[in-house]
Amino acid sequence: MAAPHAVPRSQIGTKQLCGVWEENDEMTTYAEMNGLVEATPEDVGMSSRRLVVLTRVVQQYVDEGKLAGAITVVARHGRVAHFQLYGDMDAEAHKPMAADAIFRMASMTKPIASVALMSLYEEGHFQLETPVADFIPAFSGSGVFVSRNAGIVSTRPPTRPITVRDVLTHTAGFDGLQGGTDVTDSYKAAGIAGLDGAAPATGTLAERADLLARLPLVSDPGQRFTYHYGTDIVGRLCEVISEKPLDRFLQERVFGPLGMRDTSFHVPAAKRGRLAANYQQADGDGPQYRRQDPRTDARYAEDATFLSAGAGLVSTAGDYVQFAKMLTGGGELGSERIVGRRTLRFMSANHLPGGRDLEEMGRAHSPTSTSRGTGFGLGFAVLLDPANAGILGTPGEYYWGGAFSTAFFISPADDLAVLFLTQLGGSTHHIRQQLRIAAYQAIDD
Repeated sequence: MAAPHAVPRSQIGTKQLCGVWEENDEMTTYAEMNGLVEATPEDVGMSSRRLVVLTRVVQQYVDEGKLAGAITVVARHGRVAHFQLYGDMDAEAHKPMAADAIFRMASMTKPIASVALMSLYEEGHFQLETPVADFIPAFSGSGVFVSRNAGIVSTRPPTRPITVRDVLTHTAGFDGLQGGTDVTDSYKAAGIAGLDGAAPATGTLAERADLLARLPLVSDPGQRFTYHYGTDIVGRLCEVISEKPLDRFLQERVFGPLGMRDTSFHVPAAKRGRLAANYQQADGDGPQYRRQDPRTDARYAEDATFLSAGAGLVSTAGDYVQFAKMLTGGGELGSERIVGRRTLRFMSANHLPGGRDLEEMGRAHSPTSTSRGTGFGLGFAVLLDPANAGILGTPGEYYWGGAFSTAFFISPADDLAVLFLTQLGGSTHHIRQQLRIAAYQAIDD
């Protein structure tokens, strides 16, 4: 197995790598040099020897040319016990992965925006059944698709208004990001269909909300799970209720209190060198990935105006693990409380109607995830039944991932947080499931 990247030992004292004491005392990881590793696995009830399985899983993906590079982080009982770098952050430039590399978080933006909105819920600004139209009047005219004739779409009034709960749980009735519904053509004509339409460089959340309100719904609110643009409406609600732009609101409510200094909708020029290269899964000889068109990064430029609450943030492993540790801490990290413990417990419960799982709600199957035995809360997927889902885990675990293969999960029962960062779009790899198994099997208490 290729050795993980390291820096000279002269910059730091004792080291630990991958949970195993390393014989070569001339090298140490950047993570330890900056105090990112806070405990040994044994300090937090995990096995150093068994945690190496997680490292080997990821390293094999890099060695086989399936990933250019990655970072894994494991935290338990509020302390990071594993922080590992793999491969390159830019394979073509032979630039090693760095602990402070900046990643496009895509849909891992959603849990952050959802937590921020729920901090406003705690202040009494709305109830979950409050109609979105109370804050965004354009939604008072939403209609459900009935038919299309000669390009003209007919709609009917929905059986009930779209609520705040609906946009948090992806049950508002919007077209799904994968498309394939009766209204997909209308979304394509509006320029927002598919993953590429999730986080453009121009426009505003206000404009996105007004556009979605005019487009036909694929189903009545609350009737169907379609993974969609609803979290952008979550972001717009944050703006309207707080009377602040979303970036400022998140800075005040989440990023500032948690010390997330590199988490933003923009990558300033001074940090561009830290932005990891982005890849797309590809076939053929050599590496099984190809570099994505760098022009797509215009959405992260300093002059970009669209602040996508659904897919727009960039972050680092050090930053996002702060958010994850806040979640395992019941909404609190250190002296900072972001949301109440009971609020977070409420958010991570299954909010799908009738306690149904995603399969029963009509979610399309994915080769890298499961719908059976999995519900959805207010911003996260929730593991209801590990046996039915066919994945090692604990009931009540909640999680989400991003389009560029980033992922995290939280196990309240095990006081465990696991973070995986890479940059690979279109992946059909099963690495997310493998990492969950590798993390859980390393728990020793």
